[in-house]
Amino acid sequence: MISLARITQLHRTTINGLLLLTTLAITLGCKQQSSSQADVSSTVKSVIASELAPYQQRPIEDEVFYFVLPDRFSNGDSKNDLGAIDIPISYGGFDPSNEMAFHGGDLTGLTNKLPYLEQLGITSIWLTPILRNQAVQGNISGYHGYWVLDFTEIDPHIGSNDDLKQLITQAHQRNIKIFFDIITNHTADVIKYKECHGEDGSGWSESGEPCPYISLAEKAQGKHYQTVIQAGNEALKSPSWLNDPVHYHNQGDSTFEGENSLNGDFFGLDDINTESPTVVNGMIDIYKHIISEFKPDGFRIDTVKHVNIEFWQQFAPALQQHAEQQGINNFFMFGEVYSFDPIELSKFTTEGKLPSVLDFGLQSALYQTLIEAKPSQVFEQLFAQDALYQNANQLLNFTGNHDMGRFAYLLSKQKQFSSQEIAQRFKLASAITFYVRGVPVIYYGDEQGFIGNANNHNARQDMMPSKVVNHNQQALLLSNGSTADDNFNQQHPLYQYFAKLASTYHQHPTLKHGKQTLVYSSEQSGLLVINKKDEHGDYLIAFNTSTSTQSATLELDGHYQLITQSAQSPSEHSQLTANGQLQLAGLSFAIYRH
Repeated sequence: MISLARITQLHRTTINGLLLLTTLAITLGCKQQSSSQADVSSTVKSVIASELAPYQQRPIEDEVFYFVLPDRFSNGDSKNDLGAIDIPISYGGFDPSNEMAFHGGDLTGLTNKLPYLEQLGITSIWLTPILRNQAVQGNISGYHGYWVLDFTEIDPHIGSNDDLKQLITQAHQRNIKIFFDIITNHTADVIKYKECHGEDGSGWSESGEPCPYISLAEKAQGKHYQTVIQAGNEALKSPSWLNDPVHYHNQGDSTFEGENSLNGDFFGLDDINTESPTVVNGMIDIYKHIISEFKPDGFRIDTVKHVNIEFWQQFAPALQQHAEQQGINNFFMFGEVYSFDPIELSKFTTEGKLPSVLDFGLQSALYQTLIEAKPSQVFEQLFAQDALYQNANQLLNFTGNHDMGRFAYLLSKQKQFSSQEIAQRFKLASAITFYVRGVPVIYYGDEQGFIGNANNHNARQDMMPSKVVNHNQQALLLSNGSTADDNFNQQHPLYQYFAKLASTYHQHPTLKHGKQTLVYSSEQSGLLVINKKDEHGDYLIAFNTSTSTQSATLELDGHYQLITQSAQSPSEHSQLTANGQLQLAGLSFAIYRH
């Protein structure tokens, strides 16, 4: 979910403050590494989606996701840059030089770039919300898609319903799935409170001070806000039932603590009363229609923990059943539960009946080991809680995102890391998301070395040539270019690196489906070894988040042959002897097969 101003409150580690651009430029340098330095040493051939099982037959474990903001990707149709002139609330907000405005990327541009994604090894594309938004709130545009007004049509800034159907058709022809990002917690900010926003609702809103939260206890005693909708805005939302304030909590702004995490307005957005049976049925009907109309392959669900769990118990099974009735095999949903605690995360896959969630727990483990230099025992502690989930092998793994920032940015904030270390640590973090249990997600632009100098808007650079001065001053990893360039370079070392990670993942089914067990972790070093085994094979996967070479003696049942590794030079190659002596260079990984 977009983090308007305060998303850093939700993260375990403070990530505010801008990185000095001059320091960043010196740190990362301008010299591009050769592809031999960036590539994973591998014996596998390149594998793309069209060579895999048909998309209708593939379970979620077979996917490699690409998470993208369509507005920031590629502008295939400049005629829609301003949105819909005949719908004033969804018109305007376009300024390619403003990091908080629409930049012109659209569904046609994404469709045109499917070959680029296919060659990267992508099998599933996850789009930020694409339904029609309020174009502008305060001084920010709805380019991200999280301010929905109309749940029945596509936002005109990124195209039409037909453009979406064309994207899905062409993606399916390439055996690539399309996932929609959906919202049930809130709508765009239309409902105001007289006590906060004035008699006509025109006073300060989400860009000003918060509207104090009224607790349930206070509400029971009769305290409440008087709702007001500005003249002319009474029928902005669709379906029409969403225009009635009775379907919202109307208790003021959330501080993301206690009950107001469920009932408060998320950064001023109208918080839907999801306890109401009318709302539950209405939301189920909305997304049943989306499934029937567009036939997506699944949903990523926004702000899950800000909705009462009883809602999910009804919503998830109803949509799963409807997708099956529509002939969509392996339709899959995963939620965004912004928490680093597996106990809280897993609750929504068991009690909440959602198939899966984004694994913020793994992201935290990556942060702790590769940024805070904690030992690999962090992973052992994380994996020990995998049984809490409905199926830990279906968790969605990621290094960073559009809210917390890119992992390369989180690394670059640490002034002690050299240019080489930032690249190595980012690459190792990415490899871990591919080869531990779960499903890998690549955040768009990571494969082109995007870093950013903050979270939120500064983690959402353009792949097409950017006009944002702040973004264009940022150095890129392993490149002498900038975001001012067209960044669809398939020869970029990181593009090649991700393509080889994906090829290995696709060519060895056990890496996707095998049961994971811990073989070795350390209280002192970053050496981690796991085993994945099923009827297709038996693999050892070793990671070293330490900077120095690490060794361990493993109890092995037979000989294991090296499949791939990330060694930077022959002198750093991984070694595993027949008697179980493992040696692994710093900030590297290796995969062996029995």
